[in-house]
Amino acid sequence: MRRIKRLDEGVRLRLEDEDDLWAAAQLCSAGACVGMLSHRRDSTTGTQSDSRAKSAERKPMWIVLEVQETAFQPFTDNLRIHGIITEAKIDIGSHHTHLINPGSEIELTRVGGLSRADISLLRETLSAGRRAKCGLVVVESDEILIFEVAAHGIRDVSQFSMRGGGKKADDSTSVRRGFFERVAKETRLVFKDKMPLVLCGPGMAREQFETHLRGQGAQNQILNTATSIGGRPAANEVLAEGLADSVLGEHALVQQVRAIEEGLKRISTGGAVSYGPTEIAEAAKQGAVETLVIEASMLRSSDSESREHWVKIASTVESSGGSLIQASVDHDSGQHLLGFGGAIALLRWKTE
Repeated sequence: MRRIKRLDEGVRLRLEDEDDLWAAAQLCSAGACVGMLSHRRDSTTGTQSDSRAKSAERKPMWIVLEVQETAFQPFTDNLRIHGIITEAKIDIGSHHTHLINPGSEIELTRVGGLSRADISLLRETLSAGRRAKCGLVVVESDEILIFEVAAHGIRDVSQFSMRGGGKKADDSTSVRRGFFERVAKETRLVFKDKMPLVLCGPGMAREQFETHLRGQGAQNQILNTATSIGGRPAANEVLAEGLADSVLGEHALVQQVRAIEEGLKRISTGGAVSYGPTEIAEAAKQGAVETLVIEASMLRSSDSESREHWVKIASTVESSGGSLIQASVDHDSGQHLLGFGGAIALLRWKTE
């Protein structure tokens, strides 16, 4: 994401890739005003000629909406912003939908200026720049899982299982070789040479798979790291335990996962952690919150009472020198966060 221009009550932005759309979906929440070049049918151009109707002409124009709702599908380039037209050449007061894609330029404003939470998220997104995505491949002798790690989530790409043998055919070198070669070809199609790859798994199969990848001509930067478990939990272990920091350390997703997993660990051991709206509010009031991890949409909820509660807590945390992590739920740790009410606070000390 790139900031094009500062505005009196907002900012003009250019969205550069799919990762920017998640942040835009949070920033363009209900009540914001979003302007962009769009198209609208001009009913005055519809005519009747030779007993045939001529449809109204779609004209390009700058349209500003007061946002009512957003619709975003993670890991796609499909962000829809629906609202009421407040500024345009025609149809002011009518409903309209902005279709926002990578490459779109938008003006985002709010009456009185952007909120503190929006400014924090915007600053983080701008500092990330065009950060490279990463491929993550969990390799076992009879199963390979392929994921794509983006700035705010993990996307399931493919799952391959060895046919005609399974675990009982582990001694069949030729069967495994054919399996690895087939998956290596598929992996090369998914991840181009510029995308770094992390190969992980509990055994030595990942090293054999790397050999097959190189044999297929892969020029990717490859980090090969061991995990204590296989399957999808191995991908979470890589993120949470910092096993691939040389490749993933700068990703916002890693910071989210690590903080959430630390919170869950402290909960299980009775450590310095708090969850629940009342408990976190009290800890924040005492200045005890070191890091607040909160599901991003909770700071922009349509429920004004809930929104104001969490915005006040977030402001208190930052005022006392704590940090705020606005998390997505498009990964396993994010789903665990939802299970604890959408927010966990890592504390400087245990509170009563």
